[in-house]
Amino acid sequence: MPRPLILASLAAAFAAVWGFRRLRRVAAIACAYKAKVLASALFVSGLEIDPQSAPEISGEAYRLMRLFRARVDRERKTATVSFFGLQPRVAAWRPGLGATLTRAPLPAPRAWRPPARGAALPVAERPALAPALDAALAEPAPDRPRRTRAVVVLQDGAIVGERYAPGISPDTPLNGWSMAKSVTGALIGTLVGRGKLGLADRRLLPQWSGPKDPRGEISLEDLLRMRSGLKFSEAYSDPLSDVTRMLFESCDAAGFAASRPLEAAPGAVWKYSSGSTNILSLIARRAVGEEDYPLWPRRALFEPLGMSSAVFEPDAAGTFVGSSFLFATARDWARFGLLYARGGRALLPDGWAAFGASPTPQAPDGRYGAHWWRKLSKELGGETPAAARLAPDALHALGHEGQCLTVVASRRLVVVRLGLSIDITAWDHAAFLAELLDALPA
Repeated sequence: MPRPLILASLAAAFAAVWGFRRLRRVAAIACAYKAKVLASALFVSGLEIDPQSAPEISGEAYRLMRLFRARVDRERKTATVSFFGLQPRVAAWRPGLGATLTRAPLPAPRAWRPPARGAALPVAERPALAPALDAALAEPAPDRPRRTRAVVVLQDGAIVGERYAPGISPDTPLNGWSMAKSVTGALIGTLVGRGKLGLADRRLLPQWSGPKDPRGEISLEDLLRMRSGLKFSEAYSDPLSDVTRMLFESCDAAGFAASRPLEAAPGAVWKYSSGSTNILSLIARRAVGEEDYPLWPRRALFEPLGMSSAVFEPDAAGTFVGSSFLFATARDWARFGLLYARGGRALLPDGWAAFGASPTPQAPDGRYGAHWWRKLSKELGGETPAAARLAPDALHALGHEGQCLTVVASRRLVVVRLGLSIDITAWDHAAFLAELLDALPA
């Protein structure tokens, strides 16, 4: 065979092997995503959805996942997804801990008991909000569905307006996705308040403690401000990016993130990273101790705030996925926002809420604080005239598919919007906030 043909054949064989291996990895992550989303939707949120055709795992950008077959065991509370029988992934539900991707049986939760229901929030409905609330559930562009599921607006600590989509109620826990990061930041604050952790702490993990490991110079504040310097790709469009591999391929999300090398000096460069938040979850686990950790979020934050619906889901290693997997009703998400609207008093150390709101110098345009966004993203209307009208003290917890929690302390305002905007540009949060602010007293 002529040399060029030999080289071409070898190149083709190499490409085929590489392509097959990549396909297997992508298929495994897609199976894991579908299994995890299904198990949480069915057994945490309690939604009545079709495991094959629900928009959560088949709408718009997820259409290819229709090829992945799901099998739900409602008695064992598991969801198993495979690609033509290959790469099966299983997500299993446990009481109090939600759904976890697993390759082996998971231990039962220790000392779990149903939480006491929190005191009801007062209601003081304002009819002037009705047009904006009704419009939030409308679908003005059918080719880009918003799928708003819940909207709750608080002012002065009272519900002044709320709306729910069909099949969703005030008692339906919904995932906030990356809204969970702000909750993780608050939980870290409780440990700082108890003297368990300090913002200047370094050598935070055993795997960074070697004398020649530069990651040992990463401080707690660096992680909270997303300037750790760790190499981490937060690209959801790439099925094999660090964030998707961490959440849906690795059994130990925090360990995966902590294993990444440095690409910049700690504290020098801002880069949004779900990995940083999961490292914080592991640091908290070490500070709290194994015995208390499973119930720690509930005791430290959820029960005092009356967030009885809140479920923080751990990974298979037992560490809460602080970046992405926290479920709560819209009202309970609002209760968390109310904590920051009131300056964090009683639960957080003095100045912690202000610290979260303070701009990170390395973040462009001062858009990020410490596990809170100070400005909305472009996709959510952040570069529109409506966004320019927002008060300078507005804070945002934002998540995948258009999850939004906004706190405007100067207006005593908390706004929660939960939905399934697979095309996130379908939801203009800045315009919605502007409508609400126009209809509410100053």
